[in-house]
This record gives sequence, structure tokens and C-alpha cells, in this order.
Amino acid sequence: MSASTGQQVQVPAPNAGLLKLAKDIFAGTCGGISVTLVGHPFDTLKVRLQTQPVDKPIYSGVVDCARKTIQWEGLGGLYKGVTSPLMGQMFFRASLFGAFGASKRWLATNSDGTTRPLVWSDFYKAGAMTGFVAAFTEGPIDFYKSQLQVQIIRSKMDPNYKPPYTSVLECVRQTIRLNGFKGPFQGLSATLLRNTPANAAYLGSFEVLKQKVAAAHGVQTTDLSAATITACAGTGGIIYWLIIFPVDCIKSAMQTDSIDPAKRKYTTIPTTARLLWAEGGVKRFYKGFTPCLIRAAPANGVMLLTVDKVTTWLNKNT
Repeated sequence: MSASTGQQVQVPAPNAGLLKLAKDIFAGTCGGISVTLVGHPFDTLKVRLQTQPVDKPIYSGVVDCARKTIQWEGLGGLYKGVTSPLMGQMFFRASLFGAFGASKRWLATNSDGTTRPLVWSDFYKAGAMTGFVAAFTEGPIDFYKSQLQVQIIRSKMDPNYKPPYTSVLECVRQTIRLNGFKGPFQGLSATLLRNTPANAAYLGSFEVLKQKVAAAHGVQTTDLSAATITACAGTGGIIYWLIIFPVDCIKSAMQTDSIDPAKRKYTTIPTTARLLWAEGGVKRFYKGFTPCLIRAAPANGVMLLTVDKVTTWLNKNT
């Protein structure tokens, strides 16, 4: 097999679509809960560093941000807004891993209904398709989480500031009351721009790395150790953020902007990119990069390990 196509992987015919989708959804939900518990504190630090004012920064770096968060809000401050991702995990991970499984089965199906083995490029295509679909569920989750995470920054900048939201539900009510059902999709364009290529690299690399390691050891991917799967997943997570972090900064700025369209500063991707560049050039697009990179390997490793092992168990026992 040439390097351009990679090792082929036989994909079963999609003759049990609903059952397979249900397995993908359940495994994805389990993985989503695990990644939230492990990764949310790092995400809180990332968003706060990304969105603090450049001229009067609240935090000098990731360690200072963690210290002040705990000092001002207790350990619970690191999990600010966690209700949103936890509540949304069923929908988000259902779309993410449901779409990834469905995309792989679709790519493996020929026009005449027969199936073919997937090649390496197919995993990247499936990841891109997955990222696009999942943006519509991840976007609202990130939006509400981010709105709650930045309230502490605004309160430190303005002593008279009163946080408008006391909970995720209050934030949901206010955004829908003001903007209707478009409210939760604030910053969706940036989420799509981030998720499509990032998930192609993330999920595609994870699958290809598993295949390469399994081939090198002469085993099936289901026989790989937990440490190996975690390493493949962690590497995929690091690749995700290395290639797309500046777009994530744009997304964070748009999602933490005012929910009132008349008061928004970051109205479009080009406008946001121009304003962020004016604040600090290239460096401005890498604020919060350290906690994000620290989070990437363990959080994504735990999530994809959970999904992989739950899927394997379901396939053996159902």
C-alpha cells in the first residue's frame, strides 16, 4: 500500500445503522463527560486569558490566572460555567461521534451499495464532516460557558459591574428573550471555521496513528493498550490546537461579546481579526495558548480512550 493511501481498514457494512448510531452516541456521551471533568479548569483559564483586556490585564499568565481564580472564587471557580458543557454533552458528543461513525460508513459505501476499506485520507474527510456538523451543537455550549467564565474579568475591571447571569439557565433565558433562537449561535461562523479543519486533523490523526501503531506491532487496533490509545488521542488533541488556536481566539472574542447586537464590538470574523491584531499583533492570537496546550493531551486522551473502550465493549457485548 502506498504512503498516499495508507493501510486499509475494513469497515463493516452499514446493516445495523440505528444500533451502531446508538452505540456511537452512548460512547461519545461517556467520553464527553470525562473530557469535561478533566479539561474544564484549563478551558476556564484559556478563555479568561484570551478575553482579558490587553491594556489592563487582570492576569499575568496561566499560573497567576489559576491562583487568582482560586483566591477569588474558590476551587469551584475553575469549573465556572461547567453546567453548560455537562448538560450539553449528550447532544454535542452524540453529534460528534454519531457524525464521525456515520461519515466513515458513508465513505466506505460505494454507489452500488457495496462497501470498501477505508484509507487514511478517508479518516481526515470524515473528521472534517464531523467538525462541521458538531459545530451546531458545540457552538451554543461554548457560548453559554464563555459568557459565564468572563463575568469575573468584567467585575474586576469595573467595581460597579453586576454579573447579569447567576446560572446557565438565566443566561439561556436572557439570550433567547433578546435574540430569539439565534441567540445561542453567537459566533457560529467562527466555530464552523475552527471545527471543520481542526476535527479533520484531530480525529483523522487519531485514527491513522492507531492504524500505524497496530500495523507496526502486528495487532488489531482493538488490541492496543490504554496507554497507546491515550497517546494517539493526546497527540491528535495537540495537533488540533497547534493548527487552529488563532481562530479559537476569534471565536472566544465573538462569543464573549455583548448578547445585544447593537452593543457588539466583534460582529464578524474579519472585523474581529482586525481588532485583535490591532491589540497586539500575532501575540494577541495566542493568549491562553499555554493552558490550552497543557489541557490538550490529558483531556483528549481521556476522552478518546473512554470512547474507544466503551465502543469496543459495546461491540463485544451487544
